[in-house]
Amino acid sequence: MITPRQLLLAVLAISIAVIAGALLLEYVGGLEPCELCLYERWPYYGAIPLAAIALMTGARGAGWWIALFALVFLTSAGLGAYHVAVEQGWIAGPTACTGPPGSGAKTAEEFARMIEQRQAVQCDQVQWTLIGVSLAGWNFLVSLLVLLLCASGLGHLLRERAA
Repeated sequence: MITPRQLLLAVLAISIAVIAGALLLEYVGGLEPCELCLYERWPYYGAIPLAAIALMTGARGAGWWIALFALVFLTSAGLGAYHVAVEQGWIAGPTACTGPPGSGAKTAEEFARMIEQRQAVQCDQVQWTLIGVSLAGWNFLVSLLVLLLCASGLGHLLRERAA
């Protein structure tokens, strides 16, 4: 079984890898992130310093840290699932980055304002896939994996304490 320290190291390493990958795809690969892509990075940005702090404290209170990371990655998986649903057209996304431009404008001024507020990269358009899975889909899968690792680690700690 993975130790709490190893689990915290995994959270840190995976979070750094995801952010590094996103930044490489953006700045080296030329993929501009949409509004939802940027939101999906926030749980990882938060997990990196929190995991570092947890490791520096010697993993004291590891159960609380792991429970916190489970919530962080539940949120991250939710954001990824939401973005996938927007990409697939199952639900509507934020109006600033989805749908037809200028819909509902009654005057030229309203139309111009709507065009100005519109994001350059659309949240409902998949820019890149790997084996048929979009970046939002990969974020969902990675977040779900980390969530399951945290839940497993937390369950193991609770069983240890109960024994």
